[in-house]
Amino acid sequence: MVKITKTVAEKMLGDVPREKSFWCSDGRVLRNLRELEAALRDMGEETFGHHSSETHNDFSNWVRDVIGDEKLSGDLRKSATRVQAVKKVSDRIAWLQSKTAGA
Repeated sequence: MVKITKTVAEKMLGDVPREKSFWCSDGRVLRNLRELEAALRDMGEETFGHHSSETHNDFSNWVRDVIGDEKLSGDLRKSATRVQAVKKVSDRIAWLQSKTAGA
């Protein structure tokens, strides 16, 4: 588990390189956690289901492999609904922002 320092939190909140963007099935291209949160808030259930099911979770994989956030990745894997996923991402962003302010 990576220790979340101010520098690590800033990196996790920042944009990923263009070639590592998340490409949603609805055409959106996401480059950071805030964009993921916004997309999850208003995407249709069909799009969410395409990227998240019992057998796979594209959001969790992207957060783990590209953003580097194992905790959020695990939380997304456990999120059965889009609403739960939004809450997990929103809470994690707030926590990461608190690390950048105080550390």
